[in-house]
Amino acid sequence: MGNVVIVTDSTADIPASLAEDLSIRVVPLKVHFGNETYEDGVDLTSEQFYKKLKEAGTIPTTSQPTPNQFEEAYKKIFKETGSDIISIHLSSKLSGTFQSAYIAQQTLGEEVPLEVIDSKRASYAIGVIVVEAAQMAGKGASKEEIVNRINEMLEETSVYFMVDTLEYLQKNGRIGKASALVGSLLKIKPILSLTEEGEVYPFEKVRGNKKAVQKILSEFTRLYNGKPLHVGISHAEAEKEAEHFMSRMKEQFDVQQEVITNIGPVIGTHVGPGTISIAVTPLYRS
Repeated sequence: MGNVVIVTDSTADIPASLAEDLSIRVVPLKVHFGNETYEDGVDLTSEQFYKKLKEAGTIPTTSQPTPNQFEEAYKKIFKETGSDIISIHLSSKLSGTFQSAYIAQQTLGEEVPLEVIDSKRASYAIGVIVVEAAQMAGKGASKEEIVNRINEMLEETSVYFMVDTLEYLQKNGRIGKASALVGSLLKIKPILSLTEEGEVYPFEKVRGNKKAVQKILSEFTRLYNGKPLHVGISHAEAEKEAEHFMSRMKEQFDVQQEVITNIGPVIGTHVGPGTISIAVTPLYRS
């Protein structure tokens, strides 16, 4: 254990084995199917979630951890480790999770050495940042060094995602600036992204999946050609498509770190089955 512990929430969709290897602490959000409540990734796996989603016939709801839950988590970590804590969370434009963590930070004051960061991202677009932060922590980097690197990654990380339908984003109120696309998706594949503030917006409308993939690859070429990359692809019941996209990325780019992961229950509630998200950040190793 280094001098810094990295905390995130379950919407980062980091594979459990990777989180364990890097000593990343994960605070779960909740998914509600009627009167049934589940902790994301704790007592409801991605596979179980999508099966329940098909059977339920209605879209579930989600809720963030309370400030008190974050406060207790931070106290426990500090008591166990005595380390500084950096806590990186789902975009504040999409959830109250960051706000809950921030309130906990304000309540704790100087009791726990803590930095809470709004990733302004979702799914493994948070994960690419969290993973590198945890790798730095494991090598003994200071809190200040890690925070500086996180701020760089917040500037340089890109994410694009493709959904089969906007129904889930619309019904859950997370559609943001993509609302103009509703009702116009016949044979159109929307490529969505997140603004600098972390709000969903339509990046491009193309006809068909192949053109969507090519458009995203072209954009990554413009942004990252020749740079060593960490590529994370998260998917909702679309593993073959995710693997194909990763193979295309490895053909065209210097992919030094790669992760394919499931979109978990909370993010899955908001984007629906068939979604693929591609997150890229350039790696700068000392």
